[in-house]
Amino acid sequence: MQQYALLTFFVVILLSLSTPACKHDPVLPGGSDPTDTTDNPIDTTGNPGGVGVPCDPDSVYFQNQILPILVSNCTESGCHNTTDHQDGVILTSYQSLMSTVENVTDNNWDENKLMKVLLEDDPDDRMPYNKAPLPQTQINLIAAWIQQGAKNNGCNENYGACETTNVQYSAFVRPLIQARCQGCHSGNAPQGGINLSTYANVKSVASNGKLYAAVTRTADWMPKGGTKLDQCTIDKLKAWIDAGAPEN
Repeated sequence: MQQYALLTFFVVILLSLSTPACKHDPVLPGGSDPTDTTDNPIDTTGNPGGVGVPCDPDSVYFQNQILPILVSNCTESGCHNTTDHQDGVILTSYQSLMSTVENVTDNNWDENKLMKVLLEDDPDDRMPYNKAPLPQTQINLIAAWIQQGAKNNGCNENYGACETTNVQYSAFVRPLIQARCQGCHSGNAPQGGINLSTYANVKSVASNGKLYAAVTRTADWMPKGGTKLDQCTIDKLKAWIDAGAPEN
């Protein structure tokens, strides 16, 4: 009897060792490691409070920084949007970027098709097409994002609170316009005849109400083709406009 009990004990031990330790750790086909989703965008709505993740100044975020540059400069009519998809390239989302542009994650700029067209000297081959090249600061930002792993990441730029006092043109409004609006609203033929490449022009559309109206519409909002500005960003822009749209 004792020998039978001992035999049963060893059988149970062997079965427990051959059974997966946790049902949350499935074996994936091909032995692949599970995808790490910790850097995927959790919350980019800009809601105050402990929502999402705070932005790390040493990290570059696709949803907050890279996608707005691509949408603003590369997805207007006839270019790389879901309707026209020039040369089969679509730059309206992380998924479309990864699936339609070759070697986006490659750190060799001669092989990385995105960086290659951004750095091209020939204006006929350079992106954005038939426009001024991207500012070097934006090219450097895209390069840094790729070097950090080209992740589909995002953060809450207003984590903790939405501060609408003393909103500055130099620190907030101008970078916002450059990243979200200036790609379409600049150059010799700006969209809608609105050029936002100078403070005077930005102040003009801020003062006449067109800027605030454009970003708060329930449909056809600006930035065109991009994600609608989060409420905190809109509130900060409104506070700056209400203060007289100063060049501070």
